[in-house]
This record gives sequence, C-alpha cells and structure tokens, in this order.
Amino acid sequence: IFWIVAIAALAWNIMGVAAYLGEAFMPPEIMEALPEAQQEIYNTRPAWATAAFAIGVFAGLLGCILLLMRKKFAKPLFVLSLLSVLALYVYMFVMSDILEVMGTSSIYMPVMVTIVCVLLIMFTNKCIKKGWLS
Repeated sequence: IFWIVAIAALAWNIMGVAAYLGEAFMPPEIMEALPEAQQEIYNTRPAWATAAFAIGVFAGLLGCILLLMRKKFAKPLFVLSLLSVLALYVYMFVMSDILEVMGTSSIYMPVMVTIVCVLLIMFTNKCIKKGWLS
C-alpha cells in the first residue's frame, strides 16, 4: 500500500505543479480569451498569494519525492504545503471575489487539495510510526 499511495500522491502533486505553471506562464492570448472578471482575478492577485501557490505545490512535490525515498522530512514539507495552500485560500475566498466571479464550483478543487494535504500528513505520520521512513 505504501508504494501505491506514494506514487498516487506524486502524480497528484505533479498535476498541482502543472496547474501552477499553467497559471504562471499563461500565454497572453489565453488570458485575453477569459472573461474580464476572471482576468481581473489573475491580474490583481498579490505576489504573496502567488508565492503561497508555488510553495504549496512545490513543497508537496518535494514531499512526495522524499516519501518515495522513505525520508521523514517529507512530513514537514507536507505541513508547509498545507499551510501554503490555506494561505492562498484565505486570499481567494476571503479577500477576493472569486466565488462571485467563478461560482460556488470554484470551491471543489480547494476542498480536494486540502483533504489530500491532510491525508498525506496522516499517512506520513503512520509511516513514521511503523518505521517505514528514516
């Protein structure tokens, strides 16, 4: 089960990195094709929120790599990933009007990401207790 979870987590986090890179390097023609309200969300997001997104996905990816290497240091990286995405979500859902612009469906992926982050921390704790990580 260890390898299945670790490989699935790696795949999940690779998709997160791809989502971040897709946003960070979105071609202007794609940005211009979005409705004006969505463009405004991307263009006015503060640097700290973008940094939180980047830290969250890259910490999660590195955590998965360390998990596959059976290293305990995966856990603090998963915690950092969770804290980073929660900071991003504070901006998204408290400080911006994303729910009005994108609708309530915009909450589904953040909920999934949060659940996966918590599950990875729990799984890593279990692996540490079982002595699977050094």
